Amino acid sequence: MRYVFLLLWLLLAAVPLHAQDAQQLLQEVDRHLQPESYEMYRKLINIEPDGDKKAFVLYTVKKGNDKMLALFLDPPSEKGRATLRMADNMWLYIPDVGRPLRITSLQSVVGGVFNNSDIMRLDFSAEYHAESVKSEDGVYLLELKAKSNSVAYDRLKMWVDKEARVPIRIEAYAASGLLIKTLHYSKIKDFGNGIIRPAMLETDSPLHKGYKSVMLFSGVKPRDFSDEVFSLSFMSKAGELRE
Repeated sequence: MRYVFLLLWLLLAAVPLHAQDAQQLLQEVDRHLQPESYEMYRKLINIEPDGDKKAFVLYTVKKGNDKMLALFLDPPSEKGRATLRMADNMWLYIPDVGRPLRITSLQSVVGGVFNNSDIMRLDFSAEYHAESVKSEDGVYLLELKAKSNSVAYDRLKMWVDKEARVPIRIEAYAASGLLIKTLHYSKIKDFGNGIIRPAMLETDSPLHKGYKSVMLFSGVKPRDFSDEVFSLSFMSKAGELRE
């Protein structure tokens, strides 16, 4: 009888859950990763095959499902630059140029393996439909499909920690089925205000062999902002948010 129960448990563990369950889980993942409106600091480190490193420090704010602003604090050569995302549209502000420039999700304002979509990422549920979820040993496997062609990756496979309800690994695919990159989340940390999420994100890509990029998160906390903060005219004044 014991073996019968074990067989039933193994069968149930492998049964795909409904799409409604998948979408609900994806929204739960979003809320565990970040509040709807918040501020945070991030350090991005690009590591080249020979071991050389280049680091950037960004102050980032987000409001709702479609607005994000990031200000470069370091290195000194990048200080004052700002990137703005409103839904699928992105801009880069460079102080010496004095006006916002349009950028795309697949470009990268910092080089390395992270592209603009990774750095200015909105809620996953804002960009992807959750098509299915499967229960595996200790994790859920979510299959996600992009809602539009403007999203950087056509499909995602997301492995979610069952207890913490946060991603531990994401594979990003092109429409052709080509694996573009893998994202590895780790070091789950209590940031306060009920926010318990990974403090580190690493990525590598078969398209950039030997290269690696790391994102470290700190100071994640809820904060409300006016809509004016997420406008082209405010990009040059983003530093005022830290005063």
